[in-house]
Amino acid sequence: MFLREWIHHPAAVGAVWPSSGRLARRMAACVPRCGDGLVVELGAGTGAVTQALLEHGIAAERLVVVERSPHFVRHLRRKFPSVTVLHGDARRLTELVPPRARVDAIVSSLPLRSLPQADARTIVAQWGQVLRLGGCAVQFTYDLRNRLHYEPSGLRQCSTHLVWANVPPARVFTLEACS
Repeated sequence: MFLREWIHHPAAVGAVWPSSGRLARRMAACVPRCGDGLVVELGAGTGAVTQALLEHGIAAERLVVVERSPHFVRHLRRKFPSVTVLHGDARRLTELVPPRARVDAIVSSLPLRSLPQADARTIVAQWGQVLRLGGCAVQFTYDLRNRLHYEPSGLRQCSTHLVWANVPPARVFTLEACS
């Protein structure tokens, strides 16, 4: 399934291989278990990070997955029947999240660096709009430099981790909503 999506929509998939368990667990570990707000996952693909979030202790009823590929959406709904899986585009995140919903975390596997700049900026700008104050955003990239490509307004970088046990190696950034 991953290979088929990659062949037909390489820029949308943005990876040459599905995320490893180590990368998925590293991303999930950045999300606080406590809280009663939503945890929104963007670009879940085959569900490696979704599975890691559930195993990390995020309750299924708190998890909302946004996926653009109809093939991945069908797969995710079958694999995680108790998780809300929305067929939608992260560029419309503010429309997809229920009005006045409290969002504790956003976990993104979106290929921001391979998307058109305007799209990536639109996506990242919405994180600050939907996250509660003190909430976090987690994003990984294959660019191993210790800097973000886009500086999101209202969010500050609070940690970064390298995950060598991934194909290719990846860097995980955690940001905190500060205004």
